[in-house]
Amino acid sequence: MNDLLSRPEPLLALAPMQDVTDLPFWALMSRYGGPDVYFTEYFRVHATSNLEKPILRSIIENPTGRPAIAQLIGNDVAALVRTAKELQRYPVAAIDLNLGCPAPVVYRKCAGGGLLREPDRVDSILGALRNAISIGFTVKTRLGFHSSGVFEELLPIFARHSLDMLTVHGRTVQEMYRSEVHYDFIARAVEAVPCPVVANGNIYSANKALEVLEITGARGLMIGRGAIRNPWIFHQIRQQQRGEPIFQPRGHDVLEYIRHLYAAVRPPEVREAAQVQKMKKYLNFIGLGVDANGEFLHQIRRVTTEAEFFRACEAFLDHDDVMPLEPFSLTLNPTDILAGEHL
Repeated sequence: MNDLLSRPEPLLALAPMQDVTDLPFWALMSRYGGPDVYFTEYFRVHATSNLEKPILRSIIENPTGRPAIAQLIGNDVAALVRTAKELQRYPVAAIDLNLGCPAPVVYRKCAGGGLLREPDRVDSILGALRNAISIGFTVKTRLGFHSSGVFEELLPIFARHSLDMLTVHGRTVQEMYRSEVHYDFIARAVEAVPCPVVANGNIYSANKALEVLEITGARGLMIGRGAIRNPWIFHQIRQQQRGEPIFQPRGHDVLEYIRHLYAAVRPPEVREAAQVQKMKKYLNFIGLGVDANGEFLHQIRRVTTEAEFFRACEAFLDHDDVMPLEPFSLTLNPTDILAGEHL
């Protein structure tokens, strides 16, 4: 990972998204250019936890040819240290601590973003993990829990634990994904901590990526929902960095991507109805870039069979028109938002 951070080009990372960034999804992203580094879904860590085998498979069978970073979530210091030591036996470039997950089921247990309410506890956890980790040690954080005011207290904590990289999602936990991203706070982190800082939050195009890099001075970018919607985004950002024409997908390209996605994330034993339901969570994000009035998502949310699903996709995507896949201003219901840390 140090080689990636020493290059002049910005580091591009795929965000950890629970129940999304698994082994099949990694393999699919790599077909479209993919990021420079892949983060696993988070390993849930507690006193009696074991490494979850499906997540571990992403590391052991990593098909991308690019580094993997294993993410942990939890608050039990001894268990976090034990798990970090165990993960270092596997081919991971770094261990990442999740300090940003805004899901209530997580933060109510004082894990993920919930830990940001207790800076002293964060300090203790980071110190113990830094002592236990001999490879890269990274953190993904938000600006605070209720308020970004605590961020100034968190920055010196991050600075003194010799992190190898800090990823900052420019919202508080309670802002979820609703507010504008506060990129000025990411710029503050760039100034305040000695390690490379990666910017995260609402990066949906190559032009937006360039804007965020210029505003923040960040060393790299982490992209989540934008990569679900537009798997070409990492390739497009690299093209822009090189001054090349940026690839613009057309309707048929997007339709083919959805077909590949359907096949990639379908377990052999899954029932058709369950697979169609599973695809709806991906289409919640893809659909935001398909039409301005939301009719595509309206139809997708009502299909129950594979045939109905692809008929709806073909009705909107069986064409050669250019599709920027930038999000229209549609509002998702809270139940449509994926649980866990993404973005």
